[in-house]
Amino acid sequence: MNDVAYTGYIAFYLYLVMLLIQWLVATFSKSKQPNAVPGKIDENLSHDSFVFRAHRTFHNTLENSALFAGTVLLAFALNVQSSIFAICIWTYLLARIVHMALYYAIETEKNPSPRTYFFLIGVAANVVMLVILGLGLI
Repeated sequence: MNDVAYTGYIAFYLYLVMLLIQWLVATFSKSKQPNAVPGKIDENLSHDSFVFRAHRTFHNTLENSALFAGTVLLAFALNVQSSIFAICIWTYLLARIVHMALYYAIETEKNPSPRTYFFLIGVAANVVMLVILGLGLI
């Protein structure tokens, strides 16, 4: 296995670990709340609640996972060997980690919030990966 593919595999693995951590944080922070009901979050919660922010962080990542995972897995299946593609996987991962940390740390209803910029960095990285993948299919 060459180094480009291997670094992409490592970044994708770490993305999956990050997703697991987000799920654990969201699940355990909610379960510690009084009268917690499995599968439901109090609709009166907002950004001032860590439970809300943990829940939204996890769900925001889930909402974006299909496009990212699909792009990366198709590239792996097609044996895309691109340093730029690997850098984009790492960029996406790091942007999502910073997004997560900011979501956990900042209680804001402001839009755009600081986490928005890291969300957009992740989207841009995913778009570049899709373009590389598309060009490779032509």
